[in-house]
Parts: sequence; structure tokens; C-alpha cells
Amino acid sequence: MIAAGFIACKTEDKKVKDSPVLSPEQKTAALSDSSNFTSIQWLDSTYLDLGKVKDGAVVEVSFRFKNTGSKPLVISSVTAGCGCTIPETPQKPFAPGEEGSIKASFNSSGRKGENNKSVYVKANTTSTGDHELKFRVEVTD
Repeated sequence: MIAAGFIACKTEDKKVKDSPVLSPEQKTAALSDSSNFTSIQWLDSTYLDLGKVKDGAVVEVSFRFKNTGSKPLVISSVTAGCGCTIPETPQKPFAPGEEGSIKASFNSSGRKGENNKSVYVKANTTSTGDHELKFRVEVTD
């Protein structure tokens, strides 16, 4: 019955952004049904150089995207390469043409020097594998 609930979210209703939060099961189903795949465009870059910050600062990073396909975009999960970076996973689907962002925070405490970090996005897109978003920050005294 979970698939039926997910398919109901996939109608051509233009109020996708008002749809309820998707369950983990619905997100997983979106990744396995190629008939609901869409495309994503990263609006700025998939790499950000955040410059220098003082040790102990918490740095917020944001990667903007647009659903460039014809089906709702479902972000199934957003993970980080290490525990010092905490990403946020959007909970609602994005309608065709709608923009959104992947946000994360990096805790620089005890990480002096150059830091290169990655955030991985799983979504119902036609591209294979995870979308890797990278950022660099130099932590100083």
C-alpha cells in the first residue's frame, strides 16, 4: 500500500509543494521507479570555496537546485562524508520547475587547516549514483 500512496503524490497536481511530508518508504520507492525519475540542475555550483573561518565557528553551506524534469523531485537522503558536517534532508517533493536547496552545517572546532568536505544527495533523478556536493574551508586560529 505504500507504493499506492507514493503514486498518489505523483499526479500532475501543481500543488506538490503543499503535499505532505514523505515517509522513508515513499522516498525509497521514488528511487526504484524509473517512470518517476526527473532531472536536477545545480544552480550555482557543486563546489563552494568558503574561504577562512576561525576555529570553533559553525559554517552554514547551501547548494541551490532546480527540478528541470517533468516529475516531482524527491530527495531521498542527504549524507555527509564525516561527523563534522551535518546535512539537512528536504522532506517534501519539489514540483517541476521548483527550486530548493541542500543545506549543511560544518563545525570547525579542532579542525585547523584546509578542510575539503562532501555532501551526498540521493534523489529520483535520471543521473546514476549520488550527487556529490563539495566545499572547502580553511580553519585558522
